[in-house]
Amino acid sequence: MRRFLRVLLAIILLIVTAFAAAFLILGPERLWAQFGPADLGEVDFANLVRRDTPNDALACLPQFCAAKADIPAPVIAQPLGEVFRAVQDAVAHEPGLAQVHADPGQATLRFVQRSKIMGFPDTINVKIAATADGGSAVLIYSRSQLGKSDMGVNLARVTRWAGLIVTTARKDAP
Repeated sequence: MRRFLRVLLAIILLIVTAFAAAFLILGPERLWAQFGPADLGEVDFANLVRRDTPNDALACLPQFCAAKADIPAPVIAQPLGEVFRAVQDAVAHEPGLAQVHADPGQATLRFVQRSKIMGFPDTINVKIAATADGGSAVLIYSRSQLGKSDMGVNLARVTRWAGLIVTTARKDAP
């Protein structure tokens, strides 16, 4: 039994060492790219189907999303173009963030944000939708590329971004 445990420990140690070496040699971006692209692409908020695993988060309103939202989307009493710019300004200083798509005509943005230490990539889709009263709702969907759980990272991000966007839009308001 002791021999079996030693062999098992040696195998585990070998796997951990190989992973650490790959992480150091390739770097997190190239290592995680082996599991697919960091940018998970566009989403259709109206027909969005949430994941079965707890590694995504959604800020939306029922008139824009059939999927159940974690938090309501912020509504800002400004036109789409102004809110589009406010979103970009609000998240510009987020660590590890890269904007991978921006379409002002469709009022959509997409970002990839990487975790600080391990470089895990998450894709964040943002759509600004016109409300009936002339304002703009900011729909946000954040999801992890890897794993089955995100320890609340995506929900924390969506909540934080919603607050940042509202604050920035208020500062920018005439």
